[in-house]
Amino acid sequence: MIVFANKPGLVVYLTAGDPDLATTQAMAIAAIDNGADVIELGVPFSDPLADGPVIQRASESAVAKGTRLTDVLGISKEIRAARPDAGLILFSYLNPVVHFGMEAFAKAAKDAGADGVLLTDMIVEEAEEYLRMMHEHGLAPVFLAAPTSPDDRLKAIAENSQGFVYAISRVGITGTQTELASDAEALVKRLKQFTKLPIALGFGISTPEHVRAVAEFADAAVVGSAIVALVEKTPATDAPRAVGEFVRSLRAGVDVAEAHSA
Repeated sequence: MIVFANKPGLVVYLTAGDPDLATTQAMAIAAIDNGADVIELGVPFSDPLADGPVIQRASESAVAKGTRLTDVLGISKEIRAARPDAGLILFSYLNPVVHFGMEAFAKAAKDAGADGVLLTDMIVEEAEEYLRMMHEHGLAPVFLAAPTSPDDRLKAIAENSQGFVYAISRVGITGTQTELASDAEALVKRLKQFTKLPIALGFGISTPEHVRAVAEFADAAVVGSAIVALVEKTPATDAPRAVGEFVRSLRAGVDVAEAHSA
């Protein structure tokens, strides 16, 4: 279930199959147990154009090891069984879903316990079939909203999203950065004109300070590249512990700030 019990919520992205499927499952559970509200389970793809070098390497590694959409669905089902109340989003490019078949994918995603789907290159203007399949199978479609989008497009994104709206903090590819882009707060304010859904801000969030800054104006922070970079430099046997500790540090940084302001 997509519920942000924390303020701000934490959305944690993992590339499925990096470093392997069993470790991905263990990392997801560790992230949930340490404060992640939603897991974005990334389907590895051979040409992840919207992603920076860290996630590209993870995706390429997972593809090389043979990770496919069916494997990601299998992990999703196992995470759902282990943590029934966690938010779980399948994160993919459109190509693997089209290859699988849109209706077959929607049914399989629901059967695998997913709450929703985010297709990075599915634009709202061409989403009629996708939205129909999502609605028929009780899945929340999540769309990306960019600072460059005009208000009429933001309105369409907001009206067709469910669960939350994913606001991109800056134009470009994913990756960590030292400070949040100045466009981020303005984008969230623009989106809030059109929806009561939570707004989750992503692209570049990597520290407790970033999460605290996001809490000032958005409902949730999405942490992706920082997690994947941590996985890249950590032995697989230690990765679940490392991910759990990192997520806990992000959560603790916010909790400390809230305690001081109380």
